[in-house]
Amino acid sequence: MVDRKLSAAYPAHWEADVVLRDGTTAHLRPITPQDAHALQEMHKHQSETSVYLRYFTYKSSLTPKELERFTNVDHVNRVAFTVVRGSKIIGVGRYDRLDDPLEAEVAFNVSDEYQGTGIGSILLEHLAAAARENDIEKFSAEVLPENRKMLTVFSDAGYAVARHFEDGVVMLEFSISPTEKSREVTEAREHRAEASSVAGLLAPQSVAVIGASRTWGKLGHDVLEQIIEAGYTGAVYAVNDAALEVGGMVAYGKVTEIPGPVDVAFLCIPRDRVNDAIKDCAAHGVKSLVVMTSGYETSEGLSAQRELVSLARANGMRVVGPGSAGLINTDPQVKLHATGSQHIPKAGNVGFFTQSAAMGTVIQGVALQQGVGTSSAISAGLRADVSGNDAMQFFEDDPRTHVVALYLESFGNPRKFARIARRLARSKPVIVAKTDVMGRRLPPGHSVRVGQAAPGAMNAILRQSGVIRVRSSEELLDVTSLLSVFQPPKGPNVAVLSNSSTIAEVVCDVAEDRSLNTIVQTEVLDYSMGQSKAIPLLRARLKELVENPEIHSILLAHLPYDELDTSAVLKVAKEFSDQPKPVVALVPGLADSKISGGLKQGVPLYTSPTTAIGALAKAYGYQQWVDVPYDPMKDPEGIDIEGAAQYLDELVQSISGTNLLELNDAQVEKLLEFYGIKFLAHRVVHTAQEAVAAAEEFGWPVALKANDPDLRQRLDLGGVRLSIPDKKSLEANFTHMKSLMAAYGVDSLEVQSMAPAGQACVVKAVEDPLLGPVISFGLSGDPVNLLDDWAHGVAPFSTHDLEQLIRRPRSSVRLFGYQGLPAVDLEGLKDFITRVSLLKDNHPEVTVAKFAPITVAANSLSVLAVNIQISNAEQRTDSVRRALRN
Repeated sequence: MVDRKLSAAYPAHWEADVVLRDGTTAHLRPITPQDAHALQEMHKHQSETSVYLRYFTYKSSLTPKELERFTNVDHVNRVAFTVVRGSKIIGVGRYDRLDDPLEAEVAFNVSDEYQGTGIGSILLEHLAAAARENDIEKFSAEVLPENRKMLTVFSDAGYAVARHFEDGVVMLEFSISPTEKSREVTEAREHRAEASSVAGLLAPQSVAVIGASRTWGKLGHDVLEQIIEAGYTGAVYAVNDAALEVGGMVAYGKVTEIPGPVDVAFLCIPRDRVNDAIKDCAAHGVKSLVVMTSGYETSEGLSAQRELVSLARANGMRVVGPGSAGLINTDPQVKLHATGSQHIPKAGNVGFFTQSAAMGTVIQGVALQQGVGTSSAISAGLRADVSGNDAMQFFEDDPRTHVVALYLESFGNPRKFARIARRLARSKPVIVAKTDVMGRRLPPGHSVRVGQAAPGAMNAILRQSGVIRVRSSEELLDVTSLLSVFQPPKGPNVAVLSNSSTIAEVVCDVAEDRSLNTIVQTEVLDYSMGQSKAIPLLRARLKELVENPEIHSILLAHLPYDELDTSAVLKVAKEFSDQPKPVVALVPGLADSKISGGLKQGVPLYTSPTTAIGALAKAYGYQQWVDVPYDPMKDPEGIDIEGAAQYLDELVQSISGTNLLELNDAQVEKLLEFYGIKFLAHRVVHTAQEAVAAAEEFGWPVALKANDPDLRQRLDLGGVRLSIPDKKSLEANFTHMKSLMAAYGVDSLEVQSMAPAGQACVVKAVEDPLLGPVISFGLSGDPVNLLDDWAHGVAPFSTHDLEQLIRRPRSSVRLFGYQGLPAVDLEGLKDFITRVSLLKDNHPEVTVAKFAPITVAANSLSVLAVNIQISNAEQRTDSVRRALRN
């Protein structure tokens, strides 16, 4: 096996900002010789008990020899990580490789002040990831029986830990290969920590406005005023170095002058003063920052963003912004409204997260206009730190939030987004507004990767995650209005109750286009009988429809009538808002200023058939996703992940920089063997004699193809000849085809064994910089080449995801029996795609793997051509170690 580590260079990719159990942050990095003094200081401040539990004896200080050994490591056989807060080391974890090169001994030491904050677990995760990179498979540890905290770190990590007692010490051993249990443990800890960090932002006990102003219209003035006017229940401090009093309260020159603790600081100051303010906040122990300062949108501003975030995280603080429009929490126990907006939102059950201050303001305005109630809202601005993933972690646990609404301009870690959203969507609807170009164009001021996969891949990741995808802030609020009041429809049947047959007909047309079934009820709504009779009749009819199990939702389409008060009609509809079946109102051409749209009347209210039916269709689509239980794919037999990883390690040694290496046939065949994938024998030939020799080796009949990835499938251009039965026919075909292909610059042909007749398909797997392992499937030829008839998915798949991937292309009907042809081997196709997806998901070094074509017959699957390119993989953003996005 080739040693992956050719040098002991400092492994910068191991550095990470991490969130502790209490929601604060710290920085984790490999130890260096320059850490000797800080390590000694940490040791001196440890209690006698902590020192004894770590070293099995008490020592007041570390000797120079010990300091040298502890801080000088080779990052291969000896690895050590420090967790630092500011200039202080608050935790150390290390491993030393043993005589068995596959095993290493681990040890930890956590500062007394920070014990119980999860540092030990974080160190273990990062050490295990580093050890796997260095081909270590097992950890061992010696722990005193009374060191219950450390024993708990190991036992709760999710690994299968073997223990025995020897000479008064507990001996532990365990494999560090990730398991389903260890992944679950890591994700659960990550969830608790990130949710806690957001909870601290939204429910602080004290806040400070840095840049508070006495001048009306300035951001610092408006934010401070709104915090006070909304009735915030905690302590409020104003910071202004040029005034003694602001807003009727004492103004402090610096945060460090404030007499009490500060949980959250709102920065409303010029950009050139932000970093100094962050240092002051760090010195005072501020826990979180909301940077409302703008001016970070340029390319130069990106480096300034990274600097401020690194400075904040290293001192334990999370950051919202920069360019944030602020925070809202309508909880009566908090009443935090810090946005600078003059309008205080209605309390409700919708959690909002928005990128960019502008869109945050727009959505707040639309929500206010439509009457959608807010539980809490976060405007992330340029989203340099706190992201939509963090917000979802909080919203999942928040009992006041029943619906989650996100406006996203980019993804920082889309695979983590998919994982969290899939879990969250099982209990609460997640509505995401995104543009069609998201992931393909870099928004101003955002430091994200740009995707290279097909545009449909982004929609696939949202669809697989159960997300309700919408395209605008207005549509976001349309769907939110419905789901904040009602559960999603349990089926597609919509009863249309209207006083206008024309309006009902339009509704039916729109519903049919959205795959909803409509049942029209117009004859019972005769408003000419007068309001005193029409209203009781309307109430009775709505009651009948609500109680009818064949009806899944009700749309009351009310055309305004001079002799009937529209408010009275909506009041009747509101009476049914406490039952689960959706009852929504449509009032076309609504112009009465007293009856605005949204939820102002306590009922989801729309002014056009498109928006009303669109909201119902989106909600029903979400319910369909919920109704399918999540069933992860089971790994097929005959897969050797470690063998493939070791072989790829050997191959990537020859790759420099970001270059790609295209594997030859022998390398492809060896790599695919580790995943139980075989492809038909083939050989490139230059003469008729070579072609005949290959055919006699493979066995007749054979196929003759142009040695060109495009022409080899073009029957119409003479690029392929099938079922050639004997030597004479092959020689004649070879001569004719070679002359035809010369016109295209192709001077060699390929002989291949014949596959059973079937449907030709294409499976492509790419490592997308944005989305990760994207799997694409389509039917070979014109469907994908001309019609772009692809289906996309992101590994790992559930059984339902895989089924949908195969069925989503419009041309896929040919797989299930078409025009008298038998259905293909669907189970074999699923097995093959599963193996390809696992190959891609497990090995990011595989940059592109294209199987084109594969032929799926009634009882078999044959791989006819494969192209695989590999590269030095970037560090995965979803590895089994907790780390904040850089």
